[in-house]
Amino acid sequence: MRSGGAAEVIDLSSDDDEESLPFPSTSAVTIAPSSPRDVKPYELADVKPLLYPIQPPGCYALVPVKDEEPVPLPLAAEAPRVLPPPRLCRQFWKSGEYVVARRNPDADAPGGRNRLRINPKFLHSNATSHKWAFGAIAELLDNAIDEVNNGATFVRVNKFTNPRDGSPSLLVQDDGGGMDPDALRCCMSFGFSDKQSDAFIGQYGNGFKTSTMRLGADVIVFTQNQKNWTPTRSIGLLSYTFLMETGCDDVLVPTVDYQYDLTTASYTQLLRHNQKLFSSNLAILSKWSPFASEAELLKQFDDIGEHGTKIIVFNLWFNDDGDMELDFNSDKKDILITGAQKKVKTNKHEKLVTQDYIANRLRYSLRAYASILYLRVPDSFRIILRGQDVEPHNVVNDLLYRECVLYKPQIAGLPELSIVTTIGFVKGAPDTDVQGFNVYHKNRLITPFWKVASNSYGKGRGVVGILDASFIKPTHDKQDFEKSVLYQRLENRLKEMTYEYWGLHCHRLGYDNKSLPKASRALYRAKQTGAGTSPASVPHQLLTADVPTSSCAQSSMGQKRNFDALGVISNINNHQTKARETSMGIYLFCLHRDVIQRKRFHEYKTLTLENDKLRDECLQYEESEKQLVEKEQKLRYQIAKETKKYEELLEELKLLDVKLET
Repeated sequence: MRSGGAAEVIDLSSDDDEESLPFPSTSAVTIAPSSPRDVKPYELADVKPLLYPIQPPGCYALVPVKDEEPVPLPLAAEAPRVLPPPRLCRQFWKSGEYVVARRNPDADAPGGRNRLRINPKFLHSNATSHKWAFGAIAELLDNAIDEVNNGATFVRVNKFTNPRDGSPSLLVQDDGGGMDPDALRCCMSFGFSDKQSDAFIGQYGNGFKTSTMRLGADVIVFTQNQKNWTPTRSIGLLSYTFLMETGCDDVLVPTVDYQYDLTTASYTQLLRHNQKLFSSNLAILSKWSPFASEAELLKQFDDIGEHGTKIIVFNLWFNDDGDMELDFNSDKKDILITGAQKKVKTNKHEKLVTQDYIANRLRYSLRAYASILYLRVPDSFRIILRGQDVEPHNVVNDLLYRECVLYKPQIAGLPELSIVTTIGFVKGAPDTDVQGFNVYHKNRLITPFWKVASNSYGKGRGVVGILDASFIKPTHDKQDFEKSVLYQRLENRLKEMTYEYWGLHCHRLGYDNKSLPKASRALYRAKQTGAGTSPASVPHQLLTADVPTSSCAQSSMGQKRNFDALGVISNINNHQTKARETSMGIYLFCLHRDVIQRKRFHEYKTLTLENDKLRDECLQYEESEKQLVEKEQKLRYQIAKETKKYEELLEELKLLDVKLET
């Protein structure tokens, strides 16, 4: 036993450390020496409570526990020291200052454990990869979506009231497969991921830590699993507050596990090491989590069901103004970002329409962001926000004059890919001042309304596109792509695509398309003038006609003709009226023909793309058939070989002189 009253940390992966634990001190957390072995860079540890004495082995009853007995204080115990005032700043971007109370003396001592230590400050610095709170929540939604492969049917996001102080917390719960004790420890380790990148959204093994620590200082996880037909329950706490207040020089995560006992038909404590370590972790959970007893902790499993995971992020961060970053009060059916909703009071229709469109609302509304977060949500899966389902919003349905453009990125060493981009004018354009591309990666939105075409004269205004670019790697926070050569090529191609589409269709919105013949331009201008639908928001230089705008003398009769800003004659005589009617008839005929041609061309492109898709599927089926035929031949050969061997053994058996004993 060490002197000085330092608390010990016993590694969870070792079952042979039975050294008795001293009573705690708040000055430091140290690590007990153990036999040489391989140690992971980041270890989950069973830790002693820093204020609570440890109950002797055998005093804890098997759960479920209804009433807890007070923990007796040993007579020889050292009086616990009083913790200093809280040092944790509640503003996320200012909470990175971390002071270690005392260096672990065993780290450099002869015979001490040789291991890489992770300073708790890394929890904060690692979480700064998320610049946006909704990006952190999206990571937790990704984990729930990945659980669809394990039978998940919903993910619930809601406000949770901390029973200790009544402060709001964030609840994220799903009914997926849950985690067994080992999986929970891997989840709370850094860089561990068993997800196949082709089947899951997550791949780095860092999303849970960065997202939860970005949203709040502390997170507690409840998970229930039935792996190998053995139901287990596990609870883990990742607490920046606990580490900060105790001055730990290493990241410590207390966890406890329970296993279903068929004989008692109840969950009992699962001791991975011994009762002392279990009691130590349970005491820390009871002190630093929102739940003050083992019974309260276990009650959180009541609404999980047979399997699933519940995550509660508490001690949520504040913004720079001292307000809680997540706003639960302004909208009872939504979660907003405090201060991000900046509606400008205006009577202009253009600004009102733009403010209400989803491209603007997703910046501050979680419901709006979640509605476009996934390109396709499984039919059997629901995202439930504040008790109400999130309806998926397909931006493709918002587009007018849609076209499908085939993009084939050139990737060295890989077969040729075909990416279909749907592009069009957003409804309400050009009054709806929105443009850009929603780029997804494996069904997950990475860059919403990525504005690739930027200019001062409005070219590309209202053009919106959607595509899934799974051939480019996203950044760790999944809010952008790595700036690789493939990324630059995609950006250039989308910019070209925007300008090409604009050059073909801008006249449909009232813009003067200079790529069209002058006669067609005049007819489109006449249509806009006759219908009175010329948008006020269209820049003047794009609507200017080729006819002169000044008044001049016309004909021998000396009649003066005045031209308005669009080049249309305001004062006309009967002859000019007939000419205009004739021109309008020609215009309508040309417009009808143009519509038919474009419709046929669009159908042709759609059928071509569908044909290419079916051809690719056919090739895949042919390849699968070929593999199955080869497998069948191998199996037939094996059967024939084993049959021959069986016949040979049968012949040998007949040749043997076997006498039966009576």
